[in-house]
Amino acid sequence: MISVLVVDDQELIRAGLVALLRAAPGIEVVGEAADGEAAVTEAARVRPDVVLMDIRMPGTDGTAATERILAHADDPAPRILVLTTFDLDEYVYAALRAGASGFLLKDTGPQRLIEAITAVARGDMLFAPSVTRRLIEAYVTRPAPCDAGAPAPDTAADLDVLTARECEVLRLTARGLSNTEIAERLYIGEATVKTHLNRTMTKLNVDSRAQAVVVAYETGLVVPGNGTRGRG
Repeated sequence: MISVLVVDDQELIRAGLVALLRAAPGIEVVGEAADGEAAVTEAARVRPDVVLMDIRMPGTDGTAATERILAHADDPAPRILVLTTFDLDEYVYAALRAGASGFLLKDTGPQRLIEAITAVARGDMLFAPSVTRRLIEAYVTRPAPCDAGAPAPDTAADLDVLTARECEVLRLTARGLSNTEIAERLYIGEATVKTHLNRTMTKLNVDSRAQAVVVAYETGLVVPGNGTRGRG
């Protein structure tokens, strides 16, 4: 059973999510919270596998709550799955930086929501290409794309610790491809993709796939709106 804490300040939405998840096989709702402060308290009390987190709430918002929950959680830390609407994407980017494992739009269908919770619970990063690239590309501000082979300003050294294959896997991840799609693109096994990603996160000293993707954009490995800069 995957234990889930549902956080949303709108009572009707929260009640609907709880009812949906309670009817889903393999999922157990272990708590509810109406704001970020209550979410932090409940997460420490019930220790869920996944926190379904509203991003914009009065008082402590979803970003701050995500950071606090992960900072104080016992191992293994819960996975944070953020719910948002597209016009609030700046909050999503902040949540990714705080360590969220992914996000969905609030108009996501029930089956997709259940699949997403299952995916993040097993350690995957939910990174839907149709939404994620648009959000990160819109809110990671960078100067004009660098020339091929040129280092990105200031932060290029972050990627020097990676092998060429690890860079390629990170680049494709940042472009929104799933592990399966990356494996097919590079003609390697899906387990090998996961190994490369785990090594990449260790070398970059980040705690989640989402944070590794942020590094990919910030260093210029992937340039918003323009594919990639040359590397290895």
